Amino acid sequence: MKTYNIEVQKFKGMSNGNGLINAQIDALVLPLNPAEGKIPTTWLSMSEDNARVLQQLLKAQLAEVDKRKARSQR
Repeated sequence: MKTYNIEVQKFKGMSNGNGLINAQIDALVLPLNPAEGKIPTTWLSMSEDNARVLQQLLKAQLAEVDKRKARSQR
């Protein structure tokens, strides 16, 4: 499994369609060599400000998805 260290620099936008939410971002992506004995995993890092932006963008996209659902599915 390939592992990476992803540092989000900026969120540019977000959209949804076909059951996916897509984020347009600027990010620094570097390969990560896990230490021996540790489970290989990819890390996603962002500043608190970027995390707050992500939260607001996700809320907006999920609200848009919920608007399209029938009332019985809400």
